[in-house]
Amino acid sequence: MELTTFWFAVIAFLWTGFFVLEGFDFGVGMLLPVLSRDEADRKQVLGTIGPVWDGNEVWLISAVGAMFAAFPAWYAGFLSEFYLPIVLVLVGLIVRGVGLEWRGKVHHASDRTWCDLGITAGSALPAFLWGAVFADLLHDSALAALIGGVFSLTLCLLHGAVFVALKTSGPVRARARRTAMAVSAAALPAGVVALSGIPATGTAVAEWGASPWLWGCALAAMAALAAGTALTWRGRDGWAFTATASSVALTGAAVFSALWPAPLPGLTVAEAASGPYTLGVLTWIGLIALPFVVGYQTWSYWVFRRRLVAEPS
Repeated sequence: MELTTFWFAVIAFLWTGFFVLEGFDFGVGMLLPVLSRDEADRKQVLGTIGPVWDGNEVWLISAVGAMFAAFPAWYAGFLSEFYLPIVLVLVGLIVRGVGLEWRGKVHHASDRTWCDLGITAGSALPAFLWGAVFADLLHDSALAALIGGVFSLTLCLLHGAVFVALKTSGPVRARARRTAMAVSAAALPAGVVALSGIPATGTAVAEWGASPWLWGCALAAMAALAAGTALTWRGRDGWAFTATASSVALTGAAVFSALWPAPLPGLTVAEAASGPYTLGVLTWIGLIALPFVVGYQTWSYWVFRRRLVAEPS
């Protein structure tokens, strides 16, 4: 495998990992006012992502850093073309992070209300904008960007609701399951529209035609989304979360497959890549560092695997 191909695959893996992990973070943040009735509920909901949300953001830093090092022209063009939405994404992430960190340090209910508002808004902004950015990158259409943003937003809501149902007990879990079923009414049709458009666009399609791989990823993502809804209805929280995570991962696989071999219009990965020496050094660094990152996050999720019980407010 050529190093350019290898590093494109690594970057696709990092972006997809970010969306899978931060996707439920965004969903939990957006659903905070929906799933909570009092302070004990809010602590229980936020406790599901408390130990992991900041570690999940490392995947974004790693993905963007890998783009900068391996494909500097792609990095520059991507950030320049989508400068405003990416700045808004960063604003949302900062506001959400401040809300999550400060919420446990303030003592007045009004201050916690502002923190909760920051968490909710700071989760919704990137959840919508990342979908809009990648849809616009594929289709170069404002309507496609809107559809992509709606799909990304509703998928994060469903992913987050299923995660809360998996990680909690009592009334919060029951509300999370009901919310997941309600959100699926929007996520499923949005997913069909957004995912069915991926195999018909992108530079790979323009050069070779719609491949069975692209159709396979898109259809499998739709099936996983539907399976997540059905499994939630049956109370199989663990399998439901596996299904929604698979839907996010398969969507990422379809998107980056459609972007190969030209991630930006008129720019191929070969033209965007760093020199062979740089890619060689990066490969050794990646082969050493990436397993440790994945292993550490796997261990952290294992440590915090148990369901949470509401504490007295």
